[in-house]
Amino acid sequence: MENLNIIHEPEKQRFILTIQDETAHVAYRIENGAFDIRHAIVPAPLEGKGIASALVKEAYDYARGQGYQIVATCAYAVRWLQRHPEYEGKPSDEYCAGNACAL
Repeated sequence: MENLNIIHEPEKQRFILTIQDETAHVAYRIENGAFDIRHAIVPAPLEGKGIASALVKEAYDYARGQGYQIVATCAYAVRWLQRHPEYEGKPSDEYCAGNACAL
């Protein structure tokens, strides 16, 4: 998906995207030099459109630009990193396979 108006809200530690009055977001935490996506939320009407992937990419692109290590606690973000080895990311110590996210 191109030309998405993804907004970074650093004070809330999240990236958001609103389409047709529905807001999707990824939330992150930064600790010890690591940027950890904790969860990704995409409302049902927006599912299947590549929005979660676009949000995760935007967040990790920001993190790489800031020099953070890339990690994921969110199961979706872990799978995304497996499909994008160029990001050199890994699951966080809190990641539990099969769990959706660190809510």
